[in-house]
Amino acid sequence: MTREKLYLYDTTLRDGQQTQGVQFSTAEKLKICAALDALGVDYIEGGWPGANPTDSAFFDEAPSTRAVMTAFGMTKRAGRSAENDDVLSAVLNAGTSAVCLVGKSHDFHVTEALGITLEENVENIRASVAHIVAQRREALLDAEHFFDGWKANPSYALECLRAGLDAGARWLVLCDTNGGTLPHEIYLIVREVIAAGIPGDRLGIHTHNDTENAVGATLAAVDAGVRQVQGTLNGLGERCGNANLTTLIPNLLLKEPYASRFEIGVSLEALEGLTQVSRMLDEVLNRVPMRQAPYVGSSAFAHKAGLHASAILKNPTTYEHIDPALVGNRRVIPMSNQAGQSNLRRRLGEAGLEVAPGEPALGRILERIKAREAQGYTYDTAQASFEILAREELGLMPEYFEVKRYRVTIERRKNKRDEMVSLSEAVVVVKVDGEKKLSVSDSLDNEGYDRGPVNALSKALAKDLGPYQSVIDDMRLVDFKVRITQGGTEAVTRVIIDSQDGSGRRWQTVGVSANIVDASFEALLDAVRWKLIRDCGKDG
Repeated sequence: MTREKLYLYDTTLRDGQQTQGVQFSTAEKLKICAALDALGVDYIEGGWPGANPTDSAFFDEAPSTRAVMTAFGMTKRAGRSAENDDVLSAVLNAGTSAVCLVGKSHDFHVTEALGITLEENVENIRASVAHIVAQRREALLDAEHFFDGWKANPSYALECLRAGLDAGARWLVLCDTNGGTLPHEIYLIVREVIAAGIPGDRLGIHTHNDTENAVGATLAAVDAGVRQVQGTLNGLGERCGNANLTTLIPNLLLKEPYASRFEIGVSLEALEGLTQVSRMLDEVLNRVPMRQAPYVGSSAFAHKAGLHASAILKNPTTYEHIDPALVGNRRVIPMSNQAGQSNLRRRLGEAGLEVAPGEPALGRILERIKAREAQGYTYDTAQASFEILAREELGLMPEYFEVKRYRVTIERRKNKRDEMVSLSEAVVVVKVDGEKKLSVSDSLDNEGYDRGPVNALSKALAKDLGPYQSVIDDMRLVDFKVRITQGGTEAVTRVIIDSQDGSGRRWQTVGVSANIVDASFEALLDAVRWKLIRDCGKDG
């Protein structure tokens, strides 16, 4: 059976940039654009030329792409021609082969937001699309508030679509701009639009996630007949975000009936890079990736319960709907107080520690994990700390160095700019190969501002480890999370630290104490020790 073409339209660089707290630089937009093109999307919407300097600079520097580069803008304003509208001209001047223009399709928005007649709005759509086509560009009409408009006045919403279609628009994109339309409504309305004479292979779908239904609504639209799908990486977008392409793409490529019915631009080989692309975007945004994200999250294939882990060891399909490798992810068997020996042996194996069934140390490891979790530790994600704990019980933990003592002081004083600032200073004494080494470090950055006691401790600890110093020089702390696990005067602080080295390898450690500095130092120690295990070997 010949598969139909389903087009993927990415709007991360435009609608995704409307996410609260997100502002891409031109260099970041170029980096994301390259990743999208390598992934295989059909259209990349780069932004709104003329709306801000960054978007304009992006189109000036935009590389040649396999994907169709698209500029976004608005239809001409009432009272002037398309040829003489400077806002529309700025969009066309970006020189892209495709142009997407937003046009009102809800009568309420035409009269209230634009303050023009319904007839004027239809003419604005017609004239603007015709002008794009006359410039030999591919035209897309973004029918804003379409589904709300259809519910209020279907004949007018349809008239707006027909104006774009008759003027030569390649795509008419049905937008659930407010994100309040449910999937079953999307399906029925799309079917009615097609029944009214608008071809499904000219229709696109653009949904927002205000009811957590953007992906489901998009699939419903595909079921109903649309042939272009719009969305963003990691579901970025206005308010609650857009349809998440990192979920939609594997759904379309791996799930039926879509896998056998449609052809999309993303290949199975490219799909293996999906997790990496998702995390690259989070890195650009300086965000911690969402663990529970479908397909690409670090917990998407994590199996905590002992019963689950036992079954996974026998056959992964017992608790996994796909092989995680298909999307570049991996299976995780976290350690917790729910763990059994199946989890434990699997996790030890992943760390390169092969332990025979019935080994007495297995019971000791499990008991120690359960006791420590009762104190506030968690090993669900702190896999490096788990490995160190296990090695200690197995007698396989080298003693590279010993911490003899440490001290942290914090004071408030004036800096060179006569500003009152905090200053943290740490002293760490370690014993390496029988020799004591004292290191002192403060927490000031290059601008003279305090980065806190943990920063000072980290710098002091990593200052002089003798023969191991070169091994840890490329380490850096990339995330630091604190949680109070008990309240009141019995409060206990849990610190989880993410570390990374020059190879891109990333690992997580945990520390617990009534004192946040002690908890942080414990996690820092584990991070350094795990790095040494990996790069110096078990014999130190």
